[in-house]
Amino acid sequence: MKKTIALVLLASTVLATACSNGKEESNASPDVSKGATATSAAPLKGEIVFWHSFTQGPRNDYMKQAADDFMKKNPDVKIKIETFSWGEFYTKWTTGLLSGQVPDVSTALPNHVVEMLNAEAIIPINDVIDKIGRSRFYEAPLKEGTKDGKNYSIPIYSHAQVMWYRKDLLKAANLEVPKTWNELFEAAKKVNNPPNVYGLSVPTGSGDLMATRFLNFYVRSAGETLITKDGKANLTSKAALDGIKYWVDMYRATSPTGSINFKVLDQATLFYQGKTAFDFNSGFQIGGVETNSPALLDQIDAAPMPKLNASDADRGIETSNIPMVVWKNSKHPEIAKAFIESLYEKDKYIKFLHSVPAGMLPAMKDIAEDPAFLDNPTIKKFSNAVKVIGNAINSGTAIGMENGPSVQSGIITSQNVIEMMFQDIILKKDKAIIEEEAKKAEKKLNDLFQTATK
Repeated sequence: MKKTIALVLLASTVLATACSNGKEESNASPDVSKGATATSAAPLKGEIVFWHSFTQGPRNDYMKQAADDFMKKNPDVKIKIETFSWGEFYTKWTTGLLSGQVPDVSTALPNHVVEMLNAEAIIPINDVIDKIGRSRFYEAPLKEGTKDGKNYSIPIYSHAQVMWYRKDLLKAANLEVPKTWNELFEAAKKVNNPPNVYGLSVPTGSGDLMATRFLNFYVRSAGETLITKDGKANLTSKAALDGIKYWVDMYRATSPTGSINFKVLDQATLFYQGKTAFDFNSGFQIGGVETNSPALLDQIDAAPMPKLNASDADRGIETSNIPMVVWKNSKHPEIAKAFIESLYEKDKYIKFLHSVPAGMLPAMKDIAEDPAFLDNPTIKKFSNAVKVIGNAINSGTAIGMENGPSVQSGIITSQNVIEMMFQDIILKKDKAIIEEEAKKAEKKLNDLFQTATK
């Protein structure tokens, strides 16, 4: 409980990620049409509470319909749905855990799962994964929720950070798509034409994880991690210091001044509105542009993350795998598990993914290649971007989870230590202090890590 309290005090919302020993079983989708779970032939009876964070739009509608369908097939079951933003969800479960006011089943974020594991708040669901088909899932998403060979979460969808760019702006400047960080820097400077178009915005606002994300891009491309294998912060290696300097230089050369306070939505909106030539995001970028600047849809595409050298090996950077979990306090875990299984029935699952086409990609390899999934106008139009994101999914992880579930990953992405470091460096306008500020930030993170892991 000490660790749980420490984590609740230290961690805040993360808006943005131990292999299993479980035996692989059938690849078939579960059949709950007769009211039986995958793990029990007995009819289902009882009420469960389902929390999710798909608060609006087609995803919210889908989850309502999925619950209604399940209850029709299982007439003695009632599913009560409650929706919360990710910020509300974090507060709700961390406070509810102390009073027992938690759901039976819920969505989560990978960093939440680490804290839930630490609090012993969720139960293994190896049986659910095995019934759906363990070999169907990408390995990395399962690894993020695995402890001592037991799977505590199952990914409902995945997406990965890639580089987005404006084809028309590159063509007008006679530029190729950048493959290295140096090429990106030069291209961003060349197309930079404020206030109409900025080359690339560098967000460092506190209260979000964007500066940490950007630094992670650079450090991971160098083959390093922001959290070492022994659980220490890494801000002072050559790769980390080079990355800090790179983004400070980019901010000064191509970024709007206000981006020093940008959070994730501020950053994305600039690209949605056609005001940045380059950005980093997942396939959700498509929907944002379609809503804000539909005329630009034909002018955007995605490419793999830049490298230090074009000949460097491809490395996974940042993947977000959104999981589902079953709570230990549930009086009806058999219903919670059966409901989860029902969401992966092929036709239903593809319908769910198509509710945000190209934004939510399959967590399962066979669905990613299924003609029914690929037969969608947006996915067809952005087939190159979908391929780029798909290739990145299985090789990346959530920030700080490169070596498995990590308490430190939640801290580094929620405490804004790196964001405040960048702000201090930028505001002081002195490159000579980069190493000094990096050392201070590294120490602060390590102190937080030590407190949380005592």
